[in-house]
Amino acid sequence: MAYKIAILVGSLRKESFNRRIAKSICAIRNDGLDCSFVEIGDLPLYNQDYDSAPQQPEQYVRLRDAIRPVDGVLFVSPEYNRGVPGVLKNAIDVGSRPYGQSVWDKKPAAIVTASPGAIGGFGSNHQIRQSCVFLNMPVMQQPEAYLGHVTDASFDESGCLKDGPLKDLVEKLAHAFHDWVDMIHRSRAALAEDSAREAQQREEQPA
Repeated sequence: MAYKIAILVGSLRKESFNRRIAKSICAIRNDGLDCSFVEIGDLPLYNQDYDSAPQQPEQYVRLRDAIRPVDGVLFVSPEYNRGVPGVLKNAIDVGSRPYGQSVWDKKPAAIVTASPGAIGGFGSNHQIRQSCVFLNMPVMQQPEAYLGHVTDASFDESGCLKDGPLKDLVEKLAHAFHDWVDMIHRSRAALAEDSAREAQQREEQPA
């Protein structure tokens, strides 16, 4: 059974390179990932007053409900002014609140950043990574994905990556992310089984 993955794209542009890269990841077959986009463009700016409000904004509820059941999260984003785009940072903040009820907690994550420039969104990539560390999201370390020199010519008529080194790297990343999510979930299940077995053994020991 494929792992359910939520994809958040840090660009709202209709023909965003990053959205097209995310679409290419979704199109990869036999990668063991069941990907779906979670739209974030209509989220009101995070306001702590909402945390204690009798009713949350509908967009907040929709985002949290979309993230809560998934097995992992993939962030695909450009870099704006050497940092994470505001729309993506806002979504991260919304999902992390109210305090103690973060929907990101323990979700395996991976980060892809792409840019027409040479450094491939390096600054944005590491700012997202920093937030993930605080949010207790185990982030895949390798392969790193700073995709540089991405242009319209990188994509075919369907909006997916053309055959070539960039597509090969993205496919490698998708398969690695599946293995990362699988390892995290299997490890947690094994630890839970060990804890349950130890608890049972303690109960069976004579007083």
